[in-house]
Amino acid sequence: MEFLFEYGLFFAKAITVVIAIIAVLIAFVAIAMKQKGQSSGKGQLEIRSISEALDDVADYAKKMLMNDAEIKALEKRKKAENKAKKKADKQQAKQLKKDVSTNPSADKSDVKSSGSVESAQKPRLFVIDFNGSVDAHEVDNFREEITAVLLAAKSSDEVLVNVESGGGVVHGYGLAASQLERIKAKGLKLTICVDKVAASGGYMMACVADKLVCANFAIIGSIGVIAQMPNFNKLLKKNDIEFEQHTAGDFKRTLTVFGENNDEGRAKFKAELEEVHVMFKDFVTRNRPTLDISKVATGEYWFGMQALELGLVDELSTSDDVLLAFNQTHDVFGIKYSEKKNVMEKLGIAAEGMLFRTYNKVFNQHQTPIA
Repeated sequence: MEFLFEYGLFFAKAITVVIAIIAVLIAFVAIAMKQKGQSSGKGQLEIRSISEALDDVADYAKKMLMNDAEIKALEKRKKAENKAKKKADKQQAKQLKKDVSTNPSADKSDVKSSGSVESAQKPRLFVIDFNGSVDAHEVDNFREEITAVLLAAKSSDEVLVNVESGGGVVHGYGLAASQLERIKAKGLKLTICVDKVAASGGYMMACVADKLVCANFAIIGSIGVIAQMPNFNKLLKKNDIEFEQHTAGDFKRTLTVFGENNDEGRAKFKAELEEVHVMFKDFVTRNRPTLDISKVATGEYWFGMQALELGLVDELSTSDDVLLAFNQTHDVFGIKYSEKKNVMEKLGIAAEGMLFRTYNKVFNQHQTPIA
């Protein structure tokens, strides 16, 4: 009996500690979200040269496989190339100055003449990464990145977006897809790469591409709509707990978590899902008109090789190989927009992420990877 008493006391203490930790985490989340709402929203745009990074990797790998004489020869050749490049840049700057002076009304970025900067430089490729979550909050930074690209891009430049998402809320991913349409509206060629998954809302984004590339076993498709919720009405009644909900409008609330649902509400809710599905299918058809939408808009997903046969994608490859190919013909730049966060925000986001992952592990463990 003494053992059981001590074990019960220990168990009670453990439960108390766990509850205290959860309470602290929730407090962190609340404080962080409050501070986030009061923040100025100012972030930082980072632009890095992917081409230079790839060149550095190539040079290092080559040097590791060379003897001393070969390394000296390589360095000598590099010096000569850098000298020639500096000379060419200087000549290009002079030519640009001359072109602008002869045509003062011309935009410097659009000056085009024989020997001008525009004709001498490689076109640029702007690379943006989008790793989407269910609530699609990443679109806030995504729109800033695209705006930066559109402000800097020339007509010869292109955009590559790496999309990784299993989908989420319709309005969030609809906005993300609209951001991609801005790129095409500007007349820039858009390539989208999918290494792991672009399903549901993720495919809503991916289908906008002029060229859609995915890896062999990337998960593609899931052109469907899903909504689900628990209902605790019977549990409340069993414990003599009443729930009241008042609305103005027949369908202000079709289904409820705590109230008693009826067939009319269910039918309306299902009809709304069907309407969203029709809009989803129309959007995909508009962007990929050759696709047999009736065959693929079943909510199913396919792996890359199957998706290519169905016309859901244009090519099988990895984003790595696509980047290496572009690097031969373009100057490649990575674009990333991020907001500075204080300590409380960082702790709050970490706590929120842990709670969200725990929820997914408990409630979504046996579901398919596509929502």
